[in-house]
Amino acid sequence: MNATEEIIESHILAAIKEDLGDGDHTSLATIPSEAKGTMQLLVKEAGIIAGVAVAQKVFKLIDPETAFEQLIPDGKSVEPGDIVFKVKGKVVSMLSAERLALNYMQRMSGIATKTAAYKKLLRELPTVLLDTRKTTPGLRIFEKIAVAIGGGANHRFGLFDMILIKNNHVDFAGGIAEALKAVDNYLKKHQIEIPVELEVRNFDELEKALQIGGFKRIMLDNFSPENLRKAVVLINGRFETEASGGITETTIYDYAATGVDYISVGALTHHIKSLDLSLRAIKA
Repeated sequence: MNATEEIIESHILAAIKEDLGDGDHTSLATIPSEAKGTMQLLVKEAGIIAGVAVAQKVFKLIDPETAFEQLIPDGKSVEPGDIVFKVKGKVVSMLSAERLALNYMQRMSGIATKTAAYKKLLRELPTVLLDTRKTTPGLRIFEKIAVAIGGGANHRFGLFDMILIKNNHVDFAGGIAEALKAVDNYLKKHQIEIPVELEVRNFDELEKALQIGGFKRIMLDNFSPENLRKAVVLINGRFETEASGGITETTIYDYAATGVDYISVGALTHHIKSLDLSLRAIKA
């Protein structure tokens, strides 16, 4: 089991403990403990399905004997009436897993659907669509997986895997030059090799950054499409470029058309609507 799988399993186990406590007393009270049955995941709203593997993990962790049959894989477009998977086993076990599996899948599918909609707006442009750290605490790994399933790419996972010098860092450090120098010293001292990105707010900061260097990517924050185009020309391929700040479905194509390498959109994970899905019993 790799690190990602360990994080996912650990989260699901915590969610099971949160939801089940000392038992699903409703199911235990109404259903014979050895009763067997079959359920299926019904799609009630068009979108992109995500989280099938996570749902399977939920069922298996609650009861390893539950049989899981995937009919539609992650990343596929679905329509109302589609059946994504079927599960067969002890009814009490399946009912205990039902809401947890749906909670993961509905949110992940909502994120994948929104990401795919943004990605479609880029048309054939090469600009890469990125997520951000604007995620639900504890659910980041699931939300970032969903972005990837929807056709986006993941920005840094957390504060540990990239140095991103943002406006507050610059202001507290005393300026761009001071911040970049401090970062260089820090990385050398601790023998850390991770990418460095610098955020700039205007052309004055951009000019200073280009004179100093010492980073891989430059984030152009809250630039208009017109100014972004000028900035991309000014940078002239010396550094990777990223646009961020208030970019919407209405404006994303205009930003991408400037030639910027990346566009980050926080709304992919923090402003979404869950996809309507339902787990239904199949009557014998």
